[in-house]
Amino acid sequence: MTSPVEPTAPPVRHRRARWQAAAGLAVLLGVLCLAHRYWPALRSGALRLAVADQSWLLAGAAAATGTWAASALAQQGAVLRKLPGPRLVAAQFAASAANHLLPAGLGAGAVNVRFLMRCGLPAARSAAALAVKATAGGAVRLALLALLAPVCPGLLRLPHPSGTVTAVVLAALALPSLLPLTPWWPRCRRALTAVLADLRALHATPARAAALWGGSLAFAALHALVLISVTRAVALPLAPLQVALLYLAASSAAALLPTPGGIGSLDAALALALTTSGAPGAAVASAVLGYRLLTVWLPLLPGLLVLGVLLRRRAL
Repeated sequence: MTSPVEPTAPPVRHRRARWQAAAGLAVLLGVLCLAHRYWPALRSGALRLAVADQSWLLAGAAAATGTWAASALAQQGAVLRKLPGPRLVAAQFAASAANHLLPAGLGAGAVNVRFLMRCGLPAARSAAALAVKATAGGAVRLALLALLAPVCPGLLRLPHPSGTVTAVVLAALALPSLLPLTPWWPRCRRALTAVLADLRALHATPARAAALWGGSLAFAALHALVLISVTRAVALPLAPLQVALLYLAASSAAALLPTPGGIGSLDAALALALTTSGAPGAAVASAVLGYRLLTVWLPLLPGLLVLGVLLRRRAL
């Protein structure tokens, strides 16, 4: 006798699609709520953006386009294996769109891991390559912050040293001694050891090291250039180096909040950084809207279409 066939669970792919759709809907509702609350400022900023200098906006769009090539260069530098160039750039374009559907970079991470695995790397090596790329990107941002902060003294207004800064410094000093006591420390230590080993191996090949650090530097610089171009377009009274420093500080702070693509967290951090620097509120709203328009909303639909094409062609 044959046993009755039990109903099967829906495919994992369908479940993921439902979760992604739910996450995207939640993000959309959150953005709509924020837009309704701050509608007067947004309306004023949008009107100012509509009559902005179009040549500067085109320069910002060109810089935004270059970020995908820079991301592809950094990703190539994070692995020793030669990756297919056009597909690698297409994967970064698709990853940037997927990154706006899931929090904390999970969308971009999933796309890049699948792409690297399709290129022949094991899952563990693919994940390590993403960690190497993220480590290089974070190190570049910190280096740029340290370089630009003395050039623009007094621009970054921190809380009083007796308050939050003191607490942060004490926590940073105590963290190395507390980490070995945590139950997940062995796993973190193994991951950190693997990342450092990969970095040493990559630096044995100068071309890969140059691609990793050059791509990471270009990625951060081009994003700053997008914001600089938009601030020039709306006549925001800040020097380019000041805008770059504020962008680096705001994006570093927003990275601590796991929102999809930094939507909400990066917008608030950028608006706060530009406003506290003395810029007018209407110009700040225009600059943030223009930056998000060039880096998120205009490329979103084409990026999702490229993602679908890559999935159909089994490149992911």
